Amino acid sequence: MKKYVAELIGTMVLVLLGCGSAVFAGSAADTVGAGTGTLGVALAFGLSVVAMAYTIGNISGCHINPAITLGVWLNGKMTNKDAFMYMLFQITGGIIGALILSLLVSTGGHAGPTMTGANTFDSGEMAQAFIAEAVFTFIFVLVVLGSTDEKRGAGNLAGLAIGLTLTLIHIVCIPITGTSVNPARSIGPAIMEGGQAASQLWLFIVAPFLGAAFSSLVWKFLKK
Repeated sequence: MKKYVAELIGTMVLVLLGCGSAVFAGSAADTVGAGTGTLGVALAFGLSVVAMAYTIGNISGCHINPAITLGVWLNGKMTNKDAFMYMLFQITGGIIGALILSLLVSTGGHAGPTMTGANTFDSGEMAQAFIAEAVFTFIFVLVVLGSTDEKRGAGNLAGLAIGLTLTLIHIVCIPITGTSVNPARSIGPAIMEGGQAASQLWLFIVAPFLGAAFSSLVWKFLKK
C-alpha cells in the first residue's frame, strides 16, 4: 500500500506545482504562465518530477504517470495488479492536486488565464495535438525506461535525467497543448475545469498511451 500512496502523493505534487505555475505565475490574461514564461512553467513540471524522484523513487519508482506505468508493465517489470493500482492512485492524486488548485482559485485571485492548468488544443488542430502528445510521450517514456534500466540505466542520476527531459518536452509542447504526456496530469484538471478541457480529454489519454506502448516496443528492441 505504501507504494500506491507514494504514487498518489507524487502525482498530486506534480499537478499542484506544475499546473499551479500556469495558474498563478501568469501576469497577462492571454498567455499561460506569462509571469514566468514557457521556460518557467516547463521548469516547474521538470523540477516537480526531480523532487519526487528523490523522495519516493525508492518506494514506488516514482512513475506518477499512467503512461510510464504502462511502459514499465509492457516491459514485464510489474504485475497486473500493481499496474492497475498505480494508475488508479495516480489518477486520484491528479484529481486531488487539481481540487486543491480549484480551491485556491475560488478563495482568492490568480494572475493566469486558466483555472486548473487543463490541457486543450485549438479548433482544427486535433491532428497536431495528437501527434505531439504521442511523439513526446514516446520520447519521455523511452528516457524513463532507459535511464532506470537495471543494467544500462543512469543509476542515481535517473531522476535528474527524467526531470530535465520533461522540462525540454514542455518547452516545445506547451504552445501546442499545454503539454500532458501524462493522462493523470490531464484528468484531474479537466474534471475540475469542464468545458473544452473535458470534451478534449480523450486525446490526452489515448495519445500518451499509444506513445508509451510504442516506446516500450522500441526499448525492448534496443536493450537486447
